[in-house]
Amino acid sequence: MSVPEPTERLIERLVARAEPVRRLPSPTVRAGLWLLALAALFGVALLLFADLGVLARRAEDPRLPVELAATLLTGVTAILAAFQLSLPDRAAAWSLLPLPWLGLWIATSGYSCYRSFLALGYDDGSLAESAHCFRFIIGVSVPLAISLMVLLRRACPLAPIRVAAVGGLGVAAIAAFALQFFHPFDVTFMDLGIHLLAIGIVIGVVCLTERLSPAQVEEA
Repeated sequence: MSVPEPTERLIERLVARAEPVRRLPSPTVRAGLWLLALAALFGVALLLFADLGVLARRAEDPRLPVELAATLLTGVTAILAAFQLSLPDRAAAWSLLPLPWLGLWIATSGYSCYRSFLALGYDDGSLAESAHCFRFIIGVSVPLAISLMVLLRRACPLAPIRVAAVGGLGVAAIAAFALQFFHPFDVTFMDLGIHLLAIGIVIGVVCLTERLSPAQVEEA
């Protein structure tokens, strides 16, 4: 039977073989770089495919800029919070950062639905149009979520499900923000319900994927 190696000698051997580890940039810098790259891609898509004339006419209603700002700030603050939460020394309270903007986003969208209902007397949301919105949010969120989770995992978060949930909210909110530039009319109750469903699915899938990742399975 082999004699166990003394702890002190084992530590010395591991230290002698250890290689320098490159420190990650700060969470704010990493989030900013990811958002900057995303803004560049979105700018190109906006110029190539968006109907800016329709958006300009819709933006004459002061409610729309508020809704757009709240949607974008929900995404940006959630992404920043996810990068912060990916570090082991960050407080869980970072997950609350996007909630005020999320509340404002839902409130302004709900008010728009209510105005449309009062003006028309019914919810004129087309199921086909709502399905298009659903596909848009899911389709945009998936590649964004993949790229985001690859970056977040580099920090080896201690609470990966929380990080995934906040990050999922961030990418879904950014996808919903992008959708408004290709949406020809104000949101209806059906649209709002479909948007919230798509966002919930994105968050759920991201969390499930993180839960079933190899690292998490080994820990379980």
